[in-house]
Amino acid sequence: MDQATLDRQYSPSSLVPSLDACLREYERLSAAARRDHPVRTALAYGPHPAELLDYFPGAGAGRPPLLVFVHGGNWQALGRAESAFAVPPLLAAGAAVAVVEYGLAPGVGLDAMAGMVRRAVDWLLRHADGLGFDARRLHLCGTSAGAQLAAMALLPGPSQGPDVSGRIAGAVLLSGMYDLEPVRLSYVNEALRLDEAGARRNSPLHLLPARLPRTVVARGGNETEEYVRQHERMVTALRSRGAVTEVVAERRDHFDLPYDLGVPGTGLGDAVLAQMGLEGTST
Repeated sequence: MDQATLDRQYSPSSLVPSLDACLREYERLSAAARRDHPVRTALAYGPHPAELLDYFPGAGAGRPPLLVFVHGGNWQALGRAESAFAVPPLLAAGAAVAVVEYGLAPGVGLDAMAGMVRRAVDWLLRHADGLGFDARRLHLCGTSAGAQLAAMALLPGPSQGPDVSGRIAGAVLLSGMYDLEPVRLSYVNEALRLDEAGARRNSPLHLLPARLPRTVVARGGNETEEYVRQHERMVTALRSRGAVTEVVAERRDHFDLPYDLGVPGTGLGDAVLAQMGLEGTST
């Protein structure tokens, strides 16, 4: 495909009426989640100023499972302030939630971002008792660029950050990019500055181990052809490596798909709650 077509394929906002409206809604709903629910904000999980997370404790008795949410934004936008929008239904279902911030391009490279997400998972696991969640039931979720970073955390022997691959109970990958070579050739690479080796090194599709934890792989019905292709290739690769649940939410797009996290009666919500062992527990 020509350059303009490739760039459009890796610009999911080309399929929605207003990206600004989507981001304003993220921020509004995230502010409401922090207003309406107990939360511990700006917990430092590493030395970089961006290595912060917000932790929403589970509301029920006992130690709940934890969903760790890694935001999207083409590795160069968004943060904690816009990324708590999916918290309320997850809390209602009986989960605790951690919303992770990480450094962004061009100031931070992709290898370092992947290390930050691993460091966040490691920090949460080491502090599970104090935070009050079940360390055996940590589920890692990422959307768009965050799905690539979450998938990288499933790989053993990372070059940056601790190896957390064997300590993640399940993964949820939403509208992700898993082969970064076409991303490298698109406008997105103006900020990422990946060379061919860097794209390969950060392409989880080519690096998956023989076995993986249970994984939900989802996309919206309204996605570009390249996002659909990336999704399908990841689903195919995961089917031979462990339990995988595929979700295609026909009425959702790249930006509103995460709203279904934790919502019973939706394809994504049901799949995630089943994976976390929370079916039928919503309050």
